[in-house]
Amino acid sequence: MNHGSQEGSGITMKRNPDSLLPQGSDQAGEVPPDTADFPLPPSLESRRHQMFPKLAPDEITRLRRFGTVRTWQPGELLFEPGRRGTGMFVLLRGRILVTRKNGLGIEIPIIEGVPGDFTGEVSQLSGHPPLAYGRALEMVEALVIDPSSLRAVVVAEAELGERIMRALILRRVGLIEIGGGGPLLIGPPGGADMVRLQGFLSRNGHPHSVLDPALDSVAEDVMKLHRPRPEELPLVVCPDGTILKCPSERELAHRLGLYIELSADHIYDVAIVGAGPAGLAAAVYAASEGLSVLVLDAHAFGGQAGASARIENYLGFPTGISGQALAGRAYVQAQKFGADMVVPVEVTSLDCTRFPLALNLDCGVKVSAKTVVIATGARYRRPAIPELDKYEGRGIHYWASPIEAALCRQEEVVLVGGGNSAGQAIVFLASHAAHVHHLIRGADLAKSMSKYLIDRIASLANVTLHTQSEIVAIEGSEEGVSAVHWLRQNGSMQRKPTQHIFLFVGADPNTGWLENCGVELNDKGFVCTGLDLPPADHEQSAYPENHRQPLPLETSVPGVFAIGDVRASSIKRVAAAVGEGAAVVAQLHALRALHEAIPG
Repeated sequence: MNHGSQEGSGITMKRNPDSLLPQGSDQAGEVPPDTADFPLPPSLESRRHQMFPKLAPDEITRLRRFGTVRTWQPGELLFEPGRRGTGMFVLLRGRILVTRKNGLGIEIPIIEGVPGDFTGEVSQLSGHPPLAYGRALEMVEALVIDPSSLRAVVVAEAELGERIMRALILRRVGLIEIGGGGPLLIGPPGGADMVRLQGFLSRNGHPHSVLDPALDSVAEDVMKLHRPRPEELPLVVCPDGTILKCPSERELAHRLGLYIELSADHIYDVAIVGAGPAGLAAAVYAASEGLSVLVLDAHAFGGQAGASARIENYLGFPTGISGQALAGRAYVQAQKFGADMVVPVEVTSLDCTRFPLALNLDCGVKVSAKTVVIATGARYRRPAIPELDKYEGRGIHYWASPIEAALCRQEEVVLVGGGNSAGQAIVFLASHAAHVHHLIRGADLAKSMSKYLIDRIASLANVTLHTQSEIVAIEGSEEGVSAVHWLRQNGSMQRKPTQHIFLFVGADPNTGWLENCGVELNDKGFVCTGLDLPPADHEQSAYPENHRQPLPLETSVPGVFAIGDVRASSIKRVAAAVGEGAAVVAQLHALRALHEAIPG
């Protein structure tokens, strides 16, 4: 965070905002005006007192039972990026300087911590490497609260834990908005791999910055030094100075320390495959009730819903909430209760021939769990358009996030699809694009889209609905899409110059990894559960003494459950997915009780 004035090649901090808060105050109501010398993003300025609260002496006394007191000599590092996070530090004596690096090795002060302050942001709940450096300016004594104890604090100390949690979340938000404490992506904006890595970092809530070498001299110098080939772009400058050339998501996640170490010897109570709304809800409820939980996702937390610009029909949010915000809150909640979250990692197969059940991962690790919850959702279908794959990542998009919106600012775009996700994307894109051409195969939207979205779209002057229309060809070059052709039911053909096509066409279940494991699928590939399963089709080998019907969300394999969009009879709505995520935990407990009741 640029909280100071530039002097030479470095940045020197001018004021410590915590020193300006009333001493001993839990909630600093009025922030003195001279804290403007230490600026925050406009969206966070009014919440400065929540971002940097001061702990009272009695609160520190209560925290002592959760931590260990340690000391550091002047100049020593308390914490740094690239090293496994040790948790939260509560300063008891001395001063520390907390800084971030901007990706080019330049340290920029964030805050000078003094007694009564505490360090960290929300990643410390899970022990991920910190995003900042903390260095002792003098002899320092601090209470170190490790990640598991920090989670205990926010649960056991309700009011104090709430204040700490809010501060940790706001600090992460601040780093994301400013783009500090994370990797620097260098390359032409809009490239397929640039969008891919931006999307991965953004959807996983990780701070990062982007520099265009055509506009930034520093980025141009980095390009000249490393001379990347076109296929090696973007360059990624990691906080430790490491340069990665067009890395995969997994390679970048490993370098940033986002993975936790998985052990083949550890047996989880439940492994949840998929971190969409259903999977996250199951993780929150299961972990809060004391079950050991592992959540695995191949891309990012939030699933398709995480890419929704605004969900307006979710209970409790009358003004709407973005999918990313909803998923981000659930992700933090799951970590608060101790769920292990691993992204990105793909489950390649499920072994149901043994107990505990085994999940084989694409990283070569096998993890074990007493029960498995399938929450892998569905992916947007790729329509049969000639050469579609040629333009994927170069003008073809399957979701509409702020990254894609920035690429098509003041341009005409084409969007295909008639469901709620398509409607949410149209409303969002209409505020960025010059015009949105909306194509559907049907005669109207009434059968597939909620009325509030239909009404909202009808009020947008820069949206044109083209009914009974279907894309038949795409024009383009190596640079990407340049035009699209669609055919109307009356036989007329229309050509529209555009560089961006958004496809929200139907959904196929993510169930390829379930082949040959005994989990029954319907004719469309969705998972059958409960009453969808004839009694004869339900395997009873796991509990031969107790012939029973499957539980409502249980599959044809005992102990394996399915929730959310991947389930055959589910209602494809975010609220329904969250409800199933909560309901499945009660069924996990019921199964455990049944198992314990069987003699032997």
